[in-house]
Amino acid sequence: MREGECLTGSWTNWCFTSTVLWEAGLGRPGDHLKICPQGSTCCSQEMEEKYSLQSKDDFKSVVSEQCNHLQAVFASRYKKFDEFFKELLENAEKSLNDMFVKTYGHLYMQNSELFKDLFVELKRYYVVGNVNLEEMLNDFWAHLLERMFRLVNSQYHFTDEYLECVSKYTEQLKPFGDVPRKLKLQVTRAFVAARTFAQGLAVAGDVVSKVSVVNPTAQCTHALLKMIYCSHCRGLVTVKPCYNYCSNIMRGCLANQGDLDFEWNNFIDAMLMVAERLEGPFNIESVMDPIDVKISDAIMNMQDNSVQVSQKVFQGCGPPKPLPAGRISRSISESAFSARFRPHHPEERPTTAAGTSLDRLVTDVKEKLKQAKKFWSSLPSNVCNDERMAAGNGNEDDCWNGKGKSRYLFAVTGNGLANQGNNPEVQVDTSKPDILILRQIMALRVMTSKMKNAYNGNDVDFFDTSDESSGEGSGSGCEYQQCPSEFDYNATDHAGKSANEKADSAGVRPGAQAYLLTAFCILFLVVQREWR
Repeated sequence: MREGECLTGSWTNWCFTSTVLWEAGLGRPGDHLKICPQGSTCCSQEMEEKYSLQSKDDFKSVVSEQCNHLQAVFASRYKKFDEFFKELLENAEKSLNDMFVKTYGHLYMQNSELFKDLFVELKRYYVVGNVNLEEMLNDFWAHLLERMFRLVNSQYHFTDEYLECVSKYTEQLKPFGDVPRKLKLQVTRAFVAARTFAQGLAVAGDVVSKVSVVNPTAQCTHALLKMIYCSHCRGLVTVKPCYNYCSNIMRGCLANQGDLDFEWNNFIDAMLMVAERLEGPFNIESVMDPIDVKISDAIMNMQDNSVQVSQKVFQGCGPPKPLPAGRISRSISESAFSARFRPHHPEERPTTAAGTSLDRLVTDVKEKLKQAKKFWSSLPSNVCNDERMAAGNGNEDDCWNGKGKSRYLFAVTGNGLANQGNNPEVQVDTSKPDILILRQIMALRVMTSKMKNAYNGNDVDFFDTSDESSGEGSGSGCEYQQCPSEFDYNATDHAGKSANEKADSAGVRPGAQAYLLTAFCILFLVVQREWR
């Protein structure tokens, strides 16, 4: 049997044969091995090196499988939510266009670009952001007032300067009744919550995707080899690593991933709170479905009060110039309103993406979010629960403990980088956090801040310092349901630790504080644009 054949199909039989030879005292010494125990062995140094590479690949594969499932969950929910939201906007725009054509006919067709622009801006806010919803809606109503004022006073000629004066009376005269104020509040808080929630799903999937690519250190690779394949070199092919032995190695190899858990759990809590808003007062489906009715109600209110509104405008802006007699009769006939909007029936909702509703989508996402909580602190255990990696938790005596087939005696260390100083299996440098993990922690922190503001109906992009964004809120308050004064949730882990205690256990040792401060300052500048 040539050296290297332990990796071929004949490996199992040969190692079992070798076991018999060892028991007879005829085993080969393992002095040439660098990592595996140096007793009797059937492995050459070349085989040990190949096993080292294989153990590294096995580890990366199992971790990737655990993370890929979660990443796929977030990716699929984001895709469905994104499709639903975009189709909801398309349906609302189509419904408004169809019904306004039937109701207002040529008058609407002449002014349809005003309504098209409204939906263009709403779509742009969802896709790109960088739209102040309050200002955009204020502009929409001001421009609509200018158009309406011309129509109800078609016997006069109005200059652009005069119409600009008219628009200044929008807030004072309330020509559209209370519809603009209510709709602005409903649209801003619903769109902010929907966009932020969709962003959160995308961020969650991206964080998992990036963190799932693990690159074990040399110390971790040595521990993996010793755990997974050194038993083979002793002929113990069917003996799996002890569960607690595996747990210590995984917590050492995944120490940086464990530090994600605190911010990840805060992020999940924030997502769940926004989800509750989407199911209640911030339900964008209940806002967009009847938006055509609400705008039509505003138009009819302006028509009913046109005489009083016009008189007050004439007083404030001055008497307008009458049109020539021949043009007056034609203008009056062209501007006559002949119909009111049909009654709205809430049960007549358009079919949206996949024929679903926002309530069903949010309910499904909430369930997945709850399952994803504590994912990173559970990852080492989940890896060891894979039958390829360790024996069952109840098999404590007939398992590989790194030296032989016997019980593993060391206690299991805690999660996170700071707890690895006493890890008996993996040597971990606790003073140097992984920069990739730090970036993901910052990304989660940024997104959690956005969630808090979306929960309160505010759209504040804290980390946008460009001139194109004012940083002002575009939504506030809860009109029909009382909102708490600030986002409030319990930021403690399952052991009941406070946020400060958890931060201490998450890996910020005194010696690492200066390093972390510098790293976070750099990451702050990088991430602020990454998750706008």
